[in-house]
Amino acid sequence: MQYRPLGRTGVQVSPLCLGAMMFGPWGNEDEADSVRIIHRALDAGINFVDTADVYSGGVSEEIVSKALKGRRDDVVLATKFFMPMSQDDPNARGGSRRWIIREVENSLRRLGTDYIDLYQVHRPSPDTDVAETLGALSDLVHQGKIRYIGSSSYSGSQIVEAQWVSRERRLERFVTEQPPYSILVRGVEEDVLPTVRRHGMGTLTYSPLAGGWLSGRYRKDASSDLATGPASAMRPPARFDMGSAANQRKLDAAEQLAVLAEKAGLSLIELAVAFVVNHPGVTSAIIGPRTMEQLEAFLPAADVALTANVLDRIDEIVAPGVTVNPADNSYGDFELRADQRRR
Repeated sequence: MQYRPLGRTGVQVSPLCLGAMMFGPWGNEDEADSVRIIHRALDAGINFVDTADVYSGGVSEEIVSKALKGRRDDVVLATKFFMPMSQDDPNARGGSRRWIIREVENSLRRLGTDYIDLYQVHRPSPDTDVAETLGALSDLVHQGKIRYIGSSSYSGSQIVEAQWVSRERRLERFVTEQPPYSILVRGVEEDVLPTVRRHGMGTLTYSPLAGGWLSGRYRKDASSDLATGPASAMRPPARFDMGSAANQRKLDAAEQLAVLAEKAGLSLIELAVAFVVNHPGVTSAIIGPRTMEQLEAFLPAADVALTANVLDRIDEIVAPGVTVNPADNSYGDFELRADQRRR
């Protein structure tokens, strides 16, 4: 596996990053099997693992800890904070200094380590000054508890603002961004990916299969229902309701992409992941297997180089910079609310 620089940090990471969201009650409840999947990924050359405090309420981090015993120093370990960790405590979430200082200790304990390589803000906060978040994270870097800091689902303007604040306040800067990116979700090509490249940041993208739409499992002539299966309770209707016109367009595109993949001698999964990792603005694509079979289906994509003809045909199916269903963008949830658009 060919390794890539993580922005300008000097750290080298694999083009595939193992996402751990499906390890635990949200996906695979067999802890021993999850550990075996992680070991197989490491043995295949993946040296980048991404999880989050909120995944299965912290169980994902605990499983990752068990899998990395004796191998911790061989892995670039990333986790995230921000999402609610308690329904009763309004301060057990967000980007405040109070929560960050408290939650990093929880993640360190669950991960069984004394340092986190990459600590990421899971989402931007509309009511927290970015200087508050960056200040707390900078202190943690200086204390040696985290090595680098990153953002997730930040818009281009939010990325620029954070970089400016870091420079003006002499704080640590975000060295990575984690946006959604797939053939069906290409909105980041227009602004986020160019912005990240200008600022010398690394990019670890999530959902290369667009939440399962590009897995090859869901076809128009099949009876499979995207609303069922692991984590189905977290699948919002706007993105997964098969009766929606926008989601029908995703299904139409997936059908055409499946034909293209077959002609290219690839599986649809290989085509989808290779498309992501072949973008010059992408460092790593986060793959989130729930089973060993799913992991094995992902691995070959790291070595696939798509031809110009294949890339041109992809552009015909889904135009550059276009997200087939805007609900998949993960941006603008706050800014596009009615109370933010009307006096």
